[in-house]
Amino acid sequence: MRHPFRAGAAVVVLTAALAACGSSSEGHEEANGAGPLSGRTPVTAPSAGPGATASSGPPARRTSEPPRLPTGELTPATGTFTKKQKEYLVDRVPQGMDPAAVLQTGQETCDRLTFLVKVDRDTAVAAIVTGEIADAEPAVAHLCSRHGDLVRDASRGYADGMYEGERIRPGRYHDVTPTESCTWQITGAHGRTLASGSSGKRTGITVPKAARAFTSTGCYAWLPEGDRG
Repeated sequence: MRHPFRAGAAVVVLTAALAACGSSSEGHEEANGAGPLSGRTPVTAPSAGPGATASSGPPARRTSEPPRLPTGELTPATGTFTKKQKEYLVDRVPQGMDPAAVLQTGQETCDRLTFLVKVDRDTAVAAIVTGEIADAEPAVAHLCSRHGDLVRDASRGYADGMYEGERIRPGRYHDVTPTESCTWQITGAHGRTLASGSSGKRTGITVPKAARAFTSTGCYAWLPEGDRG
């Protein structure tokens, strides 16, 4: 088992990722002839928030959001986009915005994952689970498919929060960068406590099929153990 990270370490690692990662990285698919994308103003996708897991498809559009650029107008100022890059941009570019700036956001997501997975794989997965690296699934699907296993594991994880009903996924889990105030509780029918605990060290738990609710505070994220396939 890897040496556990503390919560502060995760913040340091993520901050370092932001500083170290540019708009291009190893394995990037750059726009053909579009030139470097560095220097453009990135568009930051909204965080998935605590308890959220990766979702498929384009982000849900709010009525207050500006209209999106039609697919036929998704072209860079110079050069062309690859097929995968254009697929990533569909329904993501507000009218009046440079599509290349939106593409840069997805490429930076891939950069961050590449950086974090070299430092500690669990930290990379947890950053997706908690939403610290937002909108990872579409970026990985179209721009860096080599990180597909990270998104898959994140979709089965838990961030701090309360989960009930269909959001309960029985199995074995371990926490990531827990704080000294990390506490968790698993309850069954009629609110009966099935298991609970607190620890500032990496801990493994089992969420049984009888669980009806799972609550975590200060543990950052819980990742699935066992077969990742």
